[in-house]
Amino acid sequence: MKKRAVIFDLDGTLQDSSPAIANAINYVRKRLALPPMKAEEILSKVNDPHLNAAEYFYESERFEPMHETWFSEYFSRHHTEQIRLYEGIRELLEWLKSQGCLLAVATNAYRRSTLESLEHLGIGGFFDAVLSYDDVGRGKPAPDMLLAILRSLRLRPDEALFVGDGERDRLAAQAAGIDFLLVDWGFSDHAEAIADVKALMKALETLCNHTLKA
Repeated sequence: MKKRAVIFDLDGTLQDSSPAIANAINYVRKRLALPPMKAEEILSKVNDPHLNAAEYFYESERFEPMHETWFSEYFSRHHTEQIRLYEGIRELLEWLKSQGCLLAVATNAYRRSTLESLEHLGIGGFFDAVLSYDDVGRGKPAPDMLLAILRSLRLRPDEALFVGDGERDRLAAQAAGIDFLLVDWGFSDHAEAIADVKALMKALETLCNHTLKA
C-alpha cells in the first residue's frame, strides 16, 4: 500500500545537531553543579531506549521544567552555529511534497528548540504536524507522539511511515503499528541501515510515489 505520510525523527535524521545537543546537556549539568560529560558519551546514549535519560544526564528521576528551561536557553543562543541540515534533506522534502505526501516530525527534543531549529533551517513550512517531547505524556520509545500525529492528520497506521536513526524510533514505530526505516548518518552506528539520503529517497520512491498527487 502506498503511504500517505512520512514522519521524520529530527536530530540525527533531518538535522545534524550533535554539537548543540552535547553542549546544551553539559550546560544543564553545569547549572546543576555536575561535571561535564564527553560529547561522544552523550551522543552514544541519546538514543538508548533502555536508559532513564533524566537520571543518566541530570541525576534526576524525571525531567524537570528547569531542565527544559536551561536546555532551551542554551539551544536558543547557539543553534544558528551548531546545527545544520544533512546533505540532500531539503531536496528530499521538496520531492516528497511534490508527490503529495503529508510530512511530520516526531522528536524527543523540546518544542521550543524544535520550532527554532526548523525555522532556522528553513524547513518548517514542509511539515503538516510537529510533535515534541513536551507535547505528549511520554517521549519515544513510547508511541504517544506518533499516535497523536496519526490523529491530527486523520491517518491509519498503515498509511504512514516513520524514518529515524535510533532504537527509540524503531520501538515507537513498532508500538504505534507504523512501518519504519532506519537511517545511519546520525548519532548511531548501525550495520544494516540506509546509509545516505539518496538511498532513502530511492526507498521512499517505492512507498510514496503518486500517493496523493492524483
